Order: sequence, then structure tokens, then C-alpha cells
Amino acid sequence: MQIMEERTLGRNGLDVSAIGYGCMGLESVYGPATDRAEGIGIIRAAFERGVTHFDTAETYGPFTNEVLVGEALAPIRAQVSVATKFGWDLDAQTGARTGRLNSRPEHIRRVVDAMLTRLAVDTIDLLYQHRVDPDVPIEDVAGTVKALITAGKVKHFGLSEAAPQTIRRAHAVQPLAAIQSEYSLWTRDVEQNGVLATCEELGIGFVPWSPLGAGFLTGAISATTTFDAADFRASSPRFVPEARAANVAMVDLLKRIAEPKGATPAQIALAWLLAQKPFIVPIPGTTKLHRLEENLGAAHVTLTPEDLRDIASASAAIEVHGARLPEAILKHSYR
Repeated sequence: MQIMEERTLGRNGLDVSAIGYGCMGLESVYGPATDRAEGIGIIRAAFERGVTHFDTAETYGPFTNEVLVGEALAPIRAQVSVATKFGWDLDAQTGARTGRLNSRPEHIRRVVDAMLTRLAVDTIDLLYQHRVDPDVPIEDVAGTVKALITAGKVKHFGLSEAAPQTIRRAHAVQPLAAIQSEYSLWTRDVEQNGVLATCEELGIGFVPWSPLGAGFLTGAISATTTFDAADFRASSPRFVPEARAANVAMVDLLKRIAEPKGATPAQIALAWLLAQKPFIVPIPGTTKLHRLEENLGAAHVTLTPEDLRDIASASAAIEVHGARLPEAILKHSYR
């Protein structure tokens, strides 16, 4: 197994690899789901290359991703950390989605027991609320997770796509180890809305999801790329052909920085995130071994202060076209 630099999420200290692995893409998110054996293979390949933090959720599949992650990591469970998420109202048997949020305490307790079974673990290393439920006070959510930590079922608590004031209220009841929100060179809301500053102030780790812009920042997607009907990008405002044609300017910037370093646009995009704060741990996902190795290579790419100034000034002049998510999903963010 290769060794990667570690970073720490939260003041209570969840030590993880500087780059984690997001497992969502192994399900039918970017097209048909990955073959089970291939999914297990890529997760184990990530571990062999130094990844020690793996991110999943009950809604991925639903349920099947947690089972896959549990099986893949079973032989190395003591050497890795697993994060999963609750918060959506799913049928306990079928996984059918109602489209509603559900963070009622009794619901959290029930689904956590189901998660432990699917993951085949005694303890969940990091448990996130997937989206803030406006019908349940965040203090009740934090208090429920605190009780689960006391019971030994959970080690650390996190929130996903939460607003700064919600983060503060939850943290006052049960210290948060991590906040997870979308963050990349073309999605920088957390810099402007106070989320990143709140994490720094309170000593909370930050885990950017979609750090490669759902694949766009790799340079592998153009205005003429077609998407499978099961691919969420087919209905995402930022991925309509006109937006992609405009947004290629961001990829061109990454290519310009990458070329003299013998790096790739994806590596520069991830190295840029790592350079923002020492408590940031991006979780790119992929189904391909060569992409996995490319992504993890970002941990060895150094961006100089001059590079970072160049990226800052050039990116500020680029207008990103299209909302980052469809409105039906976006409305649940930053509550």
C-alpha cells in the first residue's frame, strides 16, 4: 500500500488521506451502475494507492452503495474511515424515494441501525445529515447523533450543504468533524456565503464533493458530448451545450497551468482545492483505474504562490454559466 499525506477533520481528530474517494458515481448517477466486482476493485485500488477515507450515503442506489462499500472495505476496515449520510425519506424495504427530507430523531435512529447492517460495521466513522430538514430543529438532530456517539454507533458528526448559522447551532450541541458541500474552481459558493470561514473559525474539516465539476474540469467533456439518459448531467443547467461551450474557458485555464508542470487539468483542479486550506479533503470519484491514479497524483502537484495568484485573477474574469444543480435539488442547500 502506498502512503498519502494525511489531513485532520475536526478538532476531535478524524485523520484521513488528503484525497478521499467518493463512491456515489459507482451507482446510476452518471449512467448505468458499475458492475459490482468492478466497484469493489476500484475501491480496493484506491486503498492500495493511499486513500483511507471513503464516502457513501443511504440514498446512493438507494442502499446498494453502502452494501458495496461494506464488502469492498471489509478486509481493511481497521485501516480506513467510512462516511455515510441520512436525511432523505426512503422506503425501508424498497428504497423508493418520496422526495421529502426526514431527520426526525426516531428516523435517524432507525436508519443508522440499517446503515450499520449494510456496511457490516459496528461503528460509522463519520455520519452526515445529507440535507438540512427545515421541519426538525438542528439541535434535535445534533442531540440524536450525540446519543448515537455515546452509544458507540457513530464516531463523528457532519452536515452537508448547511448554512453557517445552522453549522454553529449544531456544533454547539455536538462538535462537528466535517462539513460537506460542493466546492471546486467553478463552484465557489462556500467562499462567499461564510461556510468555509465558519469551518476555519470552529475547527471543522471541509470535504468538497464534486471537486472536478462532475467531470467537466478534467477536460474530457465538450459542448458536443452526449450523456446517457440516466446521467444527471443530462438535466443539469450547467451541462446544457451552451453552458458547456462557455465554461470551457475554465478548463483552458487549468490546461495552461498544468502544461508546464507535466500535470493534467484534473490534477490542477484538485491541487488548487488542497492549497486553499489545510483542513480541506476533496473526494473525487471515478470508475476508471487510470482516472483514479490521475486524481491521486494531485497530492504530489505543487502550486506556487504565483500559480495561485494567476489562477485567482484568471478565474475571476471567467463567468460560469448555468446553475450548479437542478432547482429541485438546489432548493435544499444552505439552510
